[in-house]
Amino acid sequence: MKINNNTMVTIGIGIGLAASLFACTPKKSSNSGGAAISKNAAEKVYVAPGKHDEFYAFLSGGFSGQLAVYGLPSGRLLRVIPVYSVNPENGYGFTEETKKMLNTSHGFVPWDDSHHPQLSLTDGKVDGRYAYINANNTPRIAKIDLKTFKTTEIIEVPNSGGNHGSPYLTENTEYLIASTRFSIPLPNKDVALDKMKEEVKGTISFIKFGKDEKMEVAFQLLVPGIDYDLASCGKGMSHGYCFLTSYNSEKASTLIEINASKNDKDLLAIVNWKKAEECVAAGKAKTVDGRHVHNELNESTHTVTSATIDKVKMLDVRDCEGALYYAPVAKSPHGADVDPSGQYIIAGGKLAAQITAYDFNKIVKAIQDKKFTGDYDGVKVLDYESVLAGEVKKPCLGPLHTEFDGKGNAYTSCFVSSEVVKWKLGTWEVVDRMPTYYSLGHIMIPGSGSKQPWGKYLLAMNKITKDRYLPVGPELPQSAQLIDISGEKMEMLLDFPTVGEPHYAVALEANLIKDKVKKIYTLEENKHPFVAKSEKEARVVREGNVVHVYGTAIRSHFMPDNIEGIKVGDTVYFHITNLEQDWDIAHGFSIIGANTSELLLMPGETNTFKWEPSKPGVYPFYCTDFCSALHQEMQGYIRVSAGGSSTPLKFNQGK
Repeated sequence: MKINNNTMVTIGIGIGLAASLFACTPKKSSNSGGAAISKNAAEKVYVAPGKHDEFYAFLSGGFSGQLAVYGLPSGRLLRVIPVYSVNPENGYGFTEETKKMLNTSHGFVPWDDSHHPQLSLTDGKVDGRYAYINANNTPRIAKIDLKTFKTTEIIEVPNSGGNHGSPYLTENTEYLIASTRFSIPLPNKDVALDKMKEEVKGTISFIKFGKDEKMEVAFQLLVPGIDYDLASCGKGMSHGYCFLTSYNSEKASTLIEINASKNDKDLLAIVNWKKAEECVAAGKAKTVDGRHVHNELNESTHTVTSATIDKVKMLDVRDCEGALYYAPVAKSPHGADVDPSGQYIIAGGKLAAQITAYDFNKIVKAIQDKKFTGDYDGVKVLDYESVLAGEVKKPCLGPLHTEFDGKGNAYTSCFVSSEVVKWKLGTWEVVDRMPTYYSLGHIMIPGSGSKQPWGKYLLAMNKITKDRYLPVGPELPQSAQLIDISGEKMEMLLDFPTVGEPHYAVALEANLIKDKVKKIYTLEENKHPFVAKSEKEARVVREGNVVHVYGTAIRSHFMPDNIEGIKVGDTVYFHITNLEQDWDIAHGFSIIGANTSELLLMPGETNTFKWEPSKPGVYPFYCTDFCSALHQEMQGYIRVSAGGSSTPLKFNQGK
């Protein structure tokens, strides 16, 4: 089926322009109107000193490349987890151990645009083992271990022009799926941009999460070259399927906001991944070029290893009947969301002011009954009315993302009209609305993507904060607003500024993980090749013009803390082990004149600081993390002599 143009094109473009203008002109808040503030809001969000929050919330850092952890309901920032950007606070991406975590097929890439955190699932329920987050710019997926709150694995996604619709999990974390945002020629090659329409292809990648809990690209689906967006995989009755919205069915490559808004509807992609598995097992996939890098932290050696993979399996959906279908969807959608039962698939059309609900049972029947209205690039398109469960008519302007409370209610964010709309699954009636400030993007209900949401709070993530906080220059912080959804009516409780640009968030009940969090690295289990497990093992070893310092740190001194015989032209590696075995007793390490960041060492951990002295002198080093009453005295000296000098190598062990 060719998706036809119609007379609504001009209206659609007008809506888009109006949306842009509206978004740039936020409403002014006032004491007499706006959000319904709970009368006991302060009491509801107050977490007394020494008490813990109910939930961990993980918010993407957007252009910061990181993942931020907040406590809810307090809004306290608990940690920023470095993922795709180097972080001088703890040496991530600077130390010799962690540099390789940022390796890609394009080389060392120390930044990315992190968008969509997700939580590992077992039987469709949040299990508290891992968080995952995508990199949009240089396509990657990262795994964060929720015992250590560290990034422990990053895999690059090959044959992708942008990893936006990622990473969405199947019911038992069998797969993480990743779709390409920008379809490109495959294999990628030099193509005249006015010929792109004929050349572009898309991919949907299935990243396997095996029994050893390591990620690998199991296979990729070669699909029509449109732009794919956010997804949600089935659960319960719809397990075995994933659902993605797409846009730009026109395959426009210039002035996208106009030229990708000409068709009356866009396309919902319905992927039967179990059928795709069968076709791959039957040998229908081809082995193709797919150079990508897989980086993994060994928690025994505290060191990242990096491997390059050259080939992947790619299955053309035209060679696997039943692996992919399309259904028409309201214009300019931004993701599909599956309700906790697995029956309803929800998509909002930002330019259509409509929320559409599809019924999984009707989708299966329409496929069985061959209720098709044609095809798009060889993929059959299902009849819209045959798969429709219902429509939420004119709910708001710019409906974008839907979450569920597990009590039969759905909540949709509305970017243009800056509000959250609450509506009923099954009746499709709007029952409440809450203004937000301003230009609301994604929303989050803890556990909403699972079979069992915690339907107590909703977090709204806003793009504009004019007049909400003290001004800090031309760029203002973005914000999150906490809304109580435990009652019939939504009530605003709190807003707080956020790290970076939070696109998306997930949350889980704190009790799932707080007692499992690692407190120390046991020295006996430290297998780092340069570990010194006691001060007696501290030493300095020269190998030509490379010097290895096997150092230790403990309250309140380094060992060795005096080193002589280093020469200009040497490369010095300080391998420092924190000998502490007490929770939260970290030590730092840095040297004056170093061109890298500090080290930050957790108890029992070994990390490496690379230093290349450029001129003779005496150079102090010191602990950068306040660790004890004698922290200021935790320092040492390195004597650097001219290159070729005969200064002997000497170091002390406290004698």
